[in-house]
Amino acid sequence: MSESVHYVCPHCHTTNRIARDQLGNSPDCGSCHQLLMTGEPVALDADSFAKHAGRSQLPVVVDFWAPWCGPCRMMAPAFAQAAQQLAGQAQLTKLDTEAYPQVSAPFGIRSIPTMVIFKEGKELARISGAMPAGEIVRWVESVTP
Repeated sequence: MSESVHYVCPHCHTTNRIARDQLGNSPDCGSCHQLLMTGEPVALDADSFAKHAGRSQLPVVVDFWAPWCGPCRMMAPAFAQAAQQLAGQAQLTKLDTEAYPQVSAPFGIRSIPTMVIFKEGKELARISGAMPAGEIVRWVESVTP
């Protein structure tokens, strides 16, 4: 029997158990039946942040950003491109620090954009500053082999 992993749905935020060897086969959510691996960044709020960062057994990359931040807006297309390239390996998400300061405060986010990689509730790594898609992908892959 194949090893399974927990992955949180980007649509309804329900935790799903997926056989690891099925991650590349476009699995659907057991609750809302929508595609789990969308290849698009997932916008998080306070509740969904806790579910994704705390429950997913695949790496969750959180882009802490704000709408007024020029470098954040510049990096958004690269982050979306990296989400496509990393689909099935990591889930890329975005958290608006202006709208949800209570979520970012415990992590000591001092500058934005800052990306933090979480796995099962633990912070694995963080990096600050806007990056092109290729660098984001390389950074994520170097932290989560």
